[in-house]
Amino acid sequence: MKKIVGVRFKKLGKIYFFDPKWLEVKKGDKVIVDTAQGEEIAEVVVANRMIDDNKISEPLKKVLRLASAKDLNHEEECRKKEKEAFELFNKKIKEHNLEMTLTDVEYKFDNSKILFYFIADGRIDFRELVKDLASVYKTRIELRQIGVRDEVKKIGGNGVCGRELCCCTFLSDFETVSIKMAKEQNLSLNPTKISGNCGRLMCCLKYEQEVYEEKLKKLPNIGAIVKTPDGTGEVEGLETLKELVKVKFKDGEIFKIKKYEAKDITIIKDVEKEEENSEEKEYQKELKELEKLEKEDYKNKMANK
Repeated sequence: MKKIVGVRFKKLGKIYFFDPKWLEVKKGDKVIVDTAQGEEIAEVVVANRMIDDNKISEPLKKVLRLASAKDLNHEEECRKKEKEAFELFNKKIKEHNLEMTLTDVEYKFDNSKILFYFIADGRIDFRELVKDLASVYKTRIELRQIGVRDEVKKIGGNGVCGRELCCCTFLSDFETVSIKMAKEQNLSLNPTKISGNCGRLMCCLKYEQEVYEEKLKKLPNIGAIVKTPDGTGEVEGLETLKELVKVKFKDGEIFKIKKYEAKDITIIKDVEKEEENSEEKEYQKELKELEKLEKEDYKNKMANK
C-alpha cells in the first residue's frame, strides 16, 4: 500500500497522484508539487489515502509543500499575465495572417514556459509567430493545437439531456467514440441527435458501451430464426439491456409479435448483422463526415501527447 494525494492543475483537468510524504492535506488545499516540467501549483481533490501499489503505474513524484501566501500571489500574477498574453497573441496572429483561434494561455508557475492552446483547420506554420512571441516574453514559447471538444469544455453549456455538459463537470479525458456504438445501442443515426455541442459524437455513447457489448453476445441478430416455447419465429427486434427478444410469428395472413427472455429461446439459424439500416443510408454522407472528424481528432490527440 502507498499513501497518495490526488491533485488537479486545472478546474476540470485530469487527477494526478502524488506522494505527500509526511504532509497531511485536505480537499481544496493548494500545494506545490514536483513535475517533469518543474514546480507547479495544484489543488487537492483527493485527500491523503492509501492505495494498492498495483494501481500506480510509475514512481510518484512528491508534494513539496503547502502553497504559501507568496505562492498564491504568484499564481494570481500568472493569471493576470495570461489575460495580457491572450490579447497580444490575437493581435500577432492578425499581423501574421494566420487562420487560427486562441482558446487558452498557460503561464508555467516557475516562469519557464508559456503555453498557447489554439484550434485550426489543418496544420499551421507558426514558426515566425513563435519567434515574434519569444522576442516579447524572453522565455520559451509553446503552441499546442487542440480539438473542438476541448474548446467547448472551456466555453461550457448544457447537453440535449438538459444537464451541464459532462466535459464541464466531471469528464477529465476524452475517449474515442464511434457510429458503431450508436448502432449497437439502437440509437437514432440522425447526426443531429447523436452529436454534442462540439459537433462531434456525444461522449456519453461510451458510458454504457461495455454493457451493450456484453449483452449483445447473448442475443441473436435481427432476422435470425429462433425456437420459442410457442414455436418457431423470426427475430423482429431486441431490448438489449433487458435481454428481451421480440419474435415475429406468421399466422396465416397475420403476423403477431411476442417478447421472450433470451434464455427462453434457441437460435436455429442466425444471420449477419445488417450493415446499414434505412436511417444510416439516409444520413450516409453526414455520418461518414462525423467518422472522419473523429479519426482526425484522435490523430491530433496522439500527436499532442
